[in-house]
Amino acid sequence: MTQTFMIHDLLETVKDEVIGWRRYLHKNPELSFQEEKTAQFVYETLQTFGDLEISRPTKTSIMARLISQQPGKVIALRADMDALPIEEENDFEFVSQNLGVMHACGHDGHTAMLLGAAKLLTQLKEHIKGEIRFLFQHAEELFPGGAQEMIRAGVLDGVDQVIGIHLCSPIEVGNIGVCHGPATSASDTFDIKIQGKGGHSSEPHATIDPIAVGAQVINNLQHIVSRYCDPLEKLVVSVTKFNSGTAHNVIPDNAILSGSIRSFNSDVRNQIPILIERVVKGVTEAHNASFEVDYHFGYSPVVNNERVRAVMEETIIDVWGEDTLLRMPALMSGEDFSAFSDKVPGCFIFIGAGNQNKGIIYPHHHPRFTIDEDALEIGVELLVQSSFRLLME
Repeated sequence: MTQTFMIHDLLETVKDEVIGWRRYLHKNPELSFQEEKTAQFVYETLQTFGDLEISRPTKTSIMARLISQQPGKVIALRADMDALPIEEENDFEFVSQNLGVMHACGHDGHTAMLLGAAKLLTQLKEHIKGEIRFLFQHAEELFPGGAQEMIRAGVLDGVDQVIGIHLCSPIEVGNIGVCHGPATSASDTFDIKIQGKGGHSSEPHATIDPIAVGAQVINNLQHIVSRYCDPLEKLVVSVTKFNSGTAHNVIPDNAILSGSIRSFNSDVRNQIPILIERVVKGVTEAHNASFEVDYHFGYSPVVNNERVRAVMEETIIDVWGEDTLLRMPALMSGEDFSAFSDKVPGCFIFIGAGNQNKGIIYPHHHPRFTIDEDALEIGVELLVQSSFRLLME
């Protein structure tokens, strides 16, 4: 109980700093694998805390280690740092100064919260048994993602458990969402090339129209979910791009279709590329066209470890009360935190960051996305409180 009060008191000393860090990062976003200034900012900020062993596992990622004099477990806390290729439409004073790049998913807040947690935990080092690693990850938004690179560089070596948190605008600030089992889906992609025979639009009979064939392919791909998959399974098949043609009076030679697959069940996931190829083959053969399918397996699902999840729920209830805890279904979004939680027991938590009364209502990846900054203090405290509980297990 004394420790809880101590953390509450210390939170007041970093609250404004955390908001300031978030606003600086929001104003200066960088795309995946290009987070050089962001990483340098994080590195220099961590240096001011003292007592941390700071390194660069990759060119644009940072790891800081807080190693106690007392032996114990090793836990890792992770935040992603990259932004998105979106032109911001907000009008507050710290809007993006990088044309066409925006923190439209909350990663600026994730980084600021982890910096805040690192500062507080450094000040509480004498109460810590074991080691805490702070993982500032690059390139979550762009496959193959930065998590795998960091793992190959050894950031999880010796780690017992890992925690990730994500600000979530659909959840009202003051609530914390926890999923039992899967938290996010697998996220795979596909590209389909349909090869036809081009010609003049006035003579369609002399061509093999890849646009007409492509339209039928799109319609038939919807049968994968509605007719080939158990309706109790969660599955999304979305065609998101259809590129073909250059002129009004020319039937083109080919068309390119691209899309996204979201799933949880590994058996279903492995069956999807087979079903896509079957559908495309049948439609194109019926119209004397040919095809190529290029299927890409992306991030695996994030699955919360039962014991780590239980500790996180206990922390939430003890610190904020039962009403704060929102037991929620898994999301169909993808997350490369799965690379960490596939290696060691982990848990991924959603911090409410929306606020209807303040007009903070826009979804992630929207040009007017933002967060209620009151969520930042909640995130910092959750990271600090859960770190102590996990280390004491």
